[in-house]
Amino acid sequence: MKLILLTSPDFFIEEDKILTALFEEGLDILHLRKPNSEPVFCERLLTLLPDEFHKRIVVHDHFYLKEEFNLMGIHLSHHNPTAPPDYHDMVSRTCYTLDEVPQLKAKSKYVILKNVYDSISEPNYVAKFTEEDLRQATRQGVIDKHVMAQGGISLENIPVVRQYGFGGVVIRGDLWRRFNIHRGYDYKDLIAHFRKLRQITE
Repeated sequence: MKLILLTSPDFFIEEDKILTALFEEGLDILHLRKPNSEPVFCERLLTLLPDEFHKRIVVHDHFYLKEEFNLMGIHLSHHNPTAPPDYHDMVSRTCYTLDEVPQLKAKSKYVILKNVYDSISEPNYVAKFTEEDLRQATRQGVIDKHVMAQGGISLENIPVVRQYGFGGVVIRGDLWRRFNIHRGYDYKDLIAHFRKLRQITE
């Protein structure tokens, strides 16, 4: 399974060091999502990350960064629903319902299905699908290796997600809650937990 990390929405001092360490530990893909951020701050973060990892980064905003830093691709969602007119490279997309998946999957490298479980980092986002919904989607071929699960993904439920046939998982709250971005400097616990995530998704 692919292991994808969604950045914290806020910038913080140790961020480039942590992200570099996670890439070195085997992070497959990083989704750079900083809602309402100024482009210059995203540029600065990318500048601080080793060039060798840029090809594993997908941007949710400021799409020009894709070409400027030779990134993996761009991500489309309700917030940014369309690619630039002259863009013909890698695209991933967010799906909010199972009905959207087949159509958007055909136009994407992969899609992310949101709200598979109750969100860890955003309590207002709750699971949208029953176990039977997901099993049926698996039987029908809607869920496959091109669909990544997001929403409440944790070490405990990844084995179940694998059984549904998802091609990967998108982690956010389960990892970032192990580091205080405002006061923390020691991120050993975060790296240790990531190693467990990496092991269970291999």
